[in-house]
Amino acid sequence: MSHNHSAIVVVVGEILFDLINGQKHLGGAPFNFAYHLLHLGFPVRFISRIGNDANGKEILNKLKGFQFPAADIQVDPDFETGTVHVELDRLGSPRFDIAAPVAYDHIEFIEDSHLSILNSAACLYFGSLVQRSPCGRLQIRQFLQNIPKSGGCFYDINLRPDCYTEAVIKQSLNHATILKLNTDELEICRQLFAPETKNSTFVRQLMDRFTIAQVVLTKGAHGCTLYDKNGPHESTPAVVNTMSDSVGAGDALAAMFCACTLNNCSPDQSLFAASHFASRICEISGAIPESPGFYTPYKKIINQRTSHGII
Repeated sequence: MSHNHSAIVVVVGEILFDLINGQKHLGGAPFNFAYHLLHLGFPVRFISRIGNDANGKEILNKLKGFQFPAADIQVDPDFETGTVHVELDRLGSPRFDIAAPVAYDHIEFIEDSHLSILNSAACLYFGSLVQRSPCGRLQIRQFLQNIPKSGGCFYDINLRPDCYTEAVIKQSLNHATILKLNTDELEICRQLFAPETKNSTFVRQLMDRFTIAQVVLTKGAHGCTLYDKNGPHESTPAVVNTMSDSVGAGDALAAMFCACTLNNCSPDQSLFAASHFASRICEISGAIPESPGFYTPYKKIINQRTSHGII
């Protein structure tokens, strides 16, 4: 997955409101990912769907304020904008109660406009949540089948309780060139595909079975591991100075890793930058920083392509 500056990153999936302690935060893993990549200097097309309701209008207003392009966001006449009730435990870890059915379950593949977008894509990012309904599965399949061979597919697995099936995971892995998952999600996949196999061996089997080039495994306080053809690369976690919450930390890590990969950074540099960026997101409330200045040091890293002098 290499980058040239006319190529775009296509992100398909949910945009919604996370309701945390009675406060509304703009969220949805695909939106968080797209927001970060855009602010890191990459051209992004974000394809989603909201309701024709107060929350939908509020989302569009917020995006306008952020100067985030909303041209590819569809408005559903029947279904409401997505919401998620987030309960935080005493360590700031989230538990989700996800409303269904909602507008993003009905994202539509529109051949006339989406084929040309996909043809110039360096990468297509997608997850599992928008595939929880038969309609969502069908539409995402259309996107996946129309990505050119030269484009990569970044599958951020994001398994939420009752929002995925084995069939969805298999179909998605068949298209993935990069897979990002956490230790819980790895365990779910291991139970599905090879319950007798040890984790390290299982990751290799998964890569071989589905021809996945890179697997990014996040391990919370234990950092993360990148598996590729040159073996596992380990990254120790970056220090979180003052923990606010971990909402969106994985999305931040995914976005920074993708940005570094598109710019041909080394695996170790990509992991280091991704871990560091995720730890900074844990220091703010919600998943996205509102100040563009937050991204300035990271833009420098991505463009350095060197393992020296990082932050």
